[in-house]
Amino acid sequence: MEISTKMKALKTAPARFIEEAVKEFVRTSPLNRLPFNPDCTIFDEPLIGFADGDDAIFTEYKNIIAPTHLTPREALAKAYGEEPADLPEHLSVISWILPIAARTRESNRRETRIPTRLWAHTRWYGEKFNDALRNHLVQLLTEMDYRAVAPVLQPYFRVDTNSRGPYSNWSERHIAYAAGLGTFSLSDGFITERGIAHRCGSVVTDLVLPATAKKGDNPYANCLFYVNRSCRACIARCPGEAITEKGHDKVQCSKYQRENIGYLLKEYEVGVAGCGLCQVKVPCEFTNPAKKVKKSGKQPQSV
Repeated sequence: MEISTKMKALKTAPARFIEEAVKEFVRTSPLNRLPFNPDCTIFDEPLIGFADGDDAIFTEYKNIIAPTHLTPREALAKAYGEEPADLPEHLSVISWILPIAARTRESNRRETRIPTRLWAHTRWYGEKFNDALRNHLVQLLTEMDYRAVAPVLQPYFRVDTNSRGPYSNWSERHIAYAAGLGTFSLSDGFITERGIAHRCGSVVTDLVLPATAKKGDNPYANCLFYVNRSCRACIARCPGEAITEKGHDKVQCSKYQRENIGYLLKEYEVGVAGCGLCQVKVPCEFTNPAKKVKKSGKQPQSV
């Protein structure tokens, strides 16, 4: 598609243009196939949401996550060497969810201690594809004269550790929440309408997009444990005993993976293997289980 045609489509319906651009890349990119098996798709059709770049929630994340967590305005300004106040009045955040394909999820359901090779390859090569999608969207926007940045690909992106475990200065899960794509879970995962087994990504831009309404009436509205205490499946699925009714212990989780899964990096030939056992064989694996509860008349509890 020529630039002029793209510009016309973008001006006419910006949200639809971005949604179709993301979906087309997921559908057609050869990177969304496992290298050892080109017939095996890594991710299914994505979910896409948008957030107002100056939504107050991004400032709240400095208290919830860490003072170093960037607002979208800070992230875009740092990438362009500008002051946040000098950027355009309106900024947007594009966030997406990449649901993991059924074949991969099914393979990991059978495991109780370590992830399958298919899951580990999906984690490793899937995030490489996610980076390619980030770059694709940034390039698409910048070639049409919009500022755009994928914060996790910037030199300023970092992951630190405190007494509660690792945290970053740009949390894709929290960005997805701000963009109305789902809510959090007992296991620290993010439950969308397509479930908890996924990867997520985002781009900040000065293209003005309509904000997606946030889902649920609290940050845990899609998690059955918080809705009515009816589910503890992720607790039973965690081989490292890192999930309890008090939540997810990131220090214990990291310790288990380091001591019990580390050897898989060489065996599976990946840089990161992940675990993911708490994301499969659970009610929220590929759907939002709280929707049925809400239809029955039961209401989520506040957290």
